[in-house]
Amino acid sequence: MMNESCSSTNCAVCPLHKATRRLLEFSKKTSRWFETNTAGFAPLLLRLLIAYEFLEAGLEKVSGENWFADLAFPFPFNLLPPDLSWGLSMGLEIVAPIALILGLATRFFSFALMILTLVAIAAVHWPAEWHGLAQLWQGYAITDQGYGNYKLPLMYLFMLTSLLFSGSGRLSLDAWLESVKSNNT
Repeated sequence: MMNESCSSTNCAVCPLHKATRRLLEFSKKTSRWFETNTAGFAPLLLRLLIAYEFLEAGLEKVSGENWFADLAFPFPFNLLPPDLSWGLSMGLEIVAPIALILGLATRFFSFALMILTLVAIAAVHWPAEWHGLAQLWQGYAITDQGYGNYKLPLMYLFMLTSLLFSGSGRLSLDAWLESVKSNNT
């Protein structure tokens, strides 16, 4: 197919149009293949990564000592005794990752871990004092240099938000239970 502005078959633009069209067709075919064959992997990989991080924290609490007594939790979490807070966070950090690995109640456990993460940011990772956005931005770090260290928990929060919005994906118990339910109705 010749370019409409071409007057001869030796137009230098026509091969470029053909190559561009072939590249777009290849891109569309590749995209369809990924949508058809790999759509369930993105939530699975995200679930596995976030599960590993929270399970590691929960297991550290099992063998560690309760350091929650020294923290100032935000309301209403400050109403709970430190031992109860320790036990609840440890339990959630063990049960929720197992559920995420299986893809079971993914939205519920993602939301629960989001709450836990927000409390952790407020109580542990947020800078105790800051005077302006430039100083607050210094807390966007992995290690605390006196300005907080909320980078990792913030990344966890975004990953959990993605799971909350998208769900567990096709490779999950949630999807399997939904298919069983729809087949029985």
